[in-house]
Amino acid sequence: MPSVLSIQSHVAYGHAGNSSAVFTLQRLGIEVWPVHTVQFSNHTGYGAWTGRVFDGQFVDEVVEGIADRGVLPGCDAVLSGYLGSPDIGHAVVAAVARVRAANPAARYCCDPVIGDVGRGVFVRPGVPEFIRDVALPAADLVTPNHFELDLLSGRTTRTTAEVKDAVAAVQAIGPATVLTTSLVTEDTPDDAVDLLASEGGRHFRVRTPRLGLSVNGAGDAVAALFLAHHLRTGSAEQAVAAAAASVWGLLARTEAAGSREILLVAAQDELVAPSRTFAAEEI
Repeated sequence: MPSVLSIQSHVAYGHAGNSSAVFTLQRLGIEVWPVHTVQFSNHTGYGAWTGRVFDGQFVDEVVEGIADRGVLPGCDAVLSGYLGSPDIGHAVVAAVARVRAANPAARYCCDPVIGDVGRGVFVRPGVPEFIRDVALPAADLVTPNHFELDLLSGRTTRTTAEVKDAVAAVQAIGPATVLTTSLVTEDTPDDAVDLLASEGGRHFRVRTPRLGLSVNGAGDAVAALFLAHHLRTGSAEQAVAAAAASVWGLLARTEAAGSREILLVAAQDELVAPSRTFAAEEI
């Protein structure tokens, strides 16, 4: 059974950060060691919340305690998401180094949460630069959305060829595998959205019907799904097809229910047996 150290935010109500990724990974048969970077009542999309943000020292202390159990040689991957500050980011990268020292084969999957189309950058100053200059060089897999791919590559992409060039620029920084989510290019139909998995000079696109909702935590689930299936198969092509099917099923069920929170538990069968599948096309 693979084991993943997941260092992310956590909410008590709803599903975002670790509250999305942990159950997703567990449902796929992965042992998860969650380390929370924040503990909030709910995600910030509600406009009001309670709780507190932890600092890098707190993350270091929790990872130290895990290491004291002598289990780091059995850690197969580290997964990170939203970073509240560069301080937290440095603690994540230090944890990655510690895991790799115990298990050189361990991989680091970085979900570079920075911003989105229509919202722009929504993280604190210094975080985008930290992700580009420190986290990405340490990463094996990275899962930006289209907006984040452009920002990290320093490009504006509208065509598939431009997206491929941006992916290559990100890969040149460090990560061999790039999953671009929420991808819309000039050849994406208005009623669809694309995911593009890039690895080893090859690009695999999955096109799914566009749904009329936007919920917090979907990106966290996608990153967890992609990592889980990549750990299992070693294939970006298979991982993106499996991840796309599951997240589309989750979101379709969420839309049908009119829920503001992703139906991660109620629709959990979509994680292991998606109701609809999508083929990955090499482009």
